[in-house]
Amino acid sequence: METMLPRCAGLDVHKSSVVACSRITVDGKVTEEIETFATTTAALLTLLDWLDVRGVTHVAMEATGVYWKPVWHILEGSFELVLANAAHIKNVPGRKTDVKDSAWVAKLLAHGLIRSSFVPPTPIQETRDLTRTRKQLVRECGQHVQRIQKLLEDANIKATEVISDLRGTTGRAVLAALIAGETNPEHLADLCGRLRARRSEIVESLRGRVTNHHRFLLKLHVTQIDALEDAVASIQLRLGELIGPFREAVHLLKTIPGVSDVAANAIVSEIGLDMTRFPSAGHLIAWAGMCPRSDESAGKQRSTRLREGSPWLKTVLVQCAWAATRKKGSYFQAQFHRIRARRGAKKAVVAVAASMLTAAYHMLLRSKPFEDLGADYFDRRDKNKQVGRLVRRLEALGLKVTIETAA
Repeated sequence: METMLPRCAGLDVHKSSVVACSRITVDGKVTEEIETFATTTAALLTLLDWLDVRGVTHVAMEATGVYWKPVWHILEGSFELVLANAAHIKNVPGRKTDVKDSAWVAKLLAHGLIRSSFVPPTPIQETRDLTRTRKQLVRECGQHVQRIQKLLEDANIKATEVISDLRGTTGRAVLAALIAGETNPEHLADLCGRLRARRSEIVESLRGRVTNHHRFLLKLHVTQIDALEDAVASIQLRLGELIGPFREAVHLLKTIPGVSDVAANAIVSEIGLDMTRFPSAGHLIAWAGMCPRSDESAGKQRSTRLREGSPWLKTVLVQCAWAATRKKGSYFQAQFHRIRARRGAKKAVVAVAASMLTAAYHMLLRSKPFEDLGADYFDRRDKNKQVGRLVRRLEALGLKVTIETAA
């Protein structure tokens, strides 16, 4: 097999150690050296010197958790780095040891058989950390709200039947009064602003049996929610500072129906700005895990489940897709209803999400805003098929149809 990279190295990265194998090819003769290093900063700098002395130009490593990141940061700029998906590197029989793994990675790299994973530049990585942390905090805040609802049900307070949001002004006021010891439902009802329910319904919903135990836990959860909301606000401020260089891209993505400012920040932080990194929009969709997997055996399609991809990007796109399907007269709404009739709502919304990611790819590549194709796009594209389908339906009803072109 032809050697593509004569001076390369493979790394097998662990939590406390890194096994390095340098592979040097001179006049067809291959020389391998294997050494083990610790993962402290001083040891990784020693690894850098060890690779540099041997004239290594390319270094490959497997993406193992987060342990590869410190190694990547120290070697970045000194070598051409390749981050390999561990699932794509197949171990041959009898080679399952750390030392042989590093030699196997080096051999695959030398022959050009490792496909590099997408690693965004440092500014994008920082915004990605912020958007992911924000999502986790918002999720935790929602969990505390659910626990408050369970406590209120335990105390037979049916607040959620008349108050839609316990984190709103009315919900906060009622919770504060309950924590302070107020149990009179008439006084609690006075704290409620304009609600759809009648006052008698509000009073009965707020009549319950609240104990000191309930008050203690309510105060605990409300305090946690306040702390999480403050943390989210801090992340938003920091994100506003870091997103400055990418502001134009964020504004472009916000022109897509269903994409908010938060969603646009998340999309930019996940896929970056350089779309030339992906050969086509299809490659980006496959990387994100938004396309059906290819699983065929003996001429039979066994599974069309979505491929594994980025869960952070996938969930944001699906949320945006649900919002986009509600815009009347839009291409996304027409696409959703067209596919839902045959495949169901869930598959249809994933298809809409993939279309939105395709649009984002071309928008960032060409620096142009979103242009809606319109709800009649499919009718215009498949005019003859549409006519034939309608004619067959009328003939099935026993009618004779004659088609004439309108003047």
